[in-house]
Amino acid sequence: MNHRQIVIATANPGKLRELRTLLVDLPFDVLDLNSFASIDPVAETGATFSANASLKASAYAKQTGLMTLADDSGLEVDALDGRPGVLSARYAGDGASDAERVQKLLSELSEAGSSSRGARFVSAIAVANREGAILNISEGTCTGRIAQAPRGENGFGYDPVFIPEGFAETFAELPADIKHRISHRGKALTAVAAFLRSLTVT
Repeated sequence: MNHRQIVIATANPGKLRELRTLLVDLPFDVLDLNSFASIDPVAETGATFSANASLKASAYAKQTGLMTLADDSGLEVDALDGRPGVLSARYAGDGASDAERVQKLLSELSEAGSSSRGARFVSAIAVANREGAILNISEGTCTGRIAQAPRGENGFGYDPVFIPEGFAETFAELPADIKHRISHRGKALTAVAAFLRSLTVT
């Protein structure tokens, strides 16, 4: 089978690992931004996850000259009026660790004094062709609640404090195959995979 190349526009190793796993059955050679010598970072200035994913997919496709897939995802917490939202990765400031972001979230939640810990993860994935035109945007959501304290060693980001609906474990405690099946990114990527598969049918 003739493999085509696709770039995953992320430098986040956890996200890259997850996306690679979810794309493994498709006839694409998967590259990431580390495969290219000089890439200018793209500012995430969009007001929505879809806008940011589209910005990144388009700009990185133009830079690499290859079809590019970009994801923007984050956590929306009810008691924090939807924060951290599109600012999830920069919530505790640039360069903050996952643990620092989680700590800031938990302390803000305790200050909010709300007994409600409802939350949802949202993922938008955009695919751009080599000229930068957006071919497809898919969104996925996973509802759940925020744990009292981090639990589990798997995953990345806010996974240790997010308990998906219908489960007692956090994303960081669940086996990877279950997380991939129910997660926001897994749902968005299922739709993207169907789109990419349609491109390879001759």
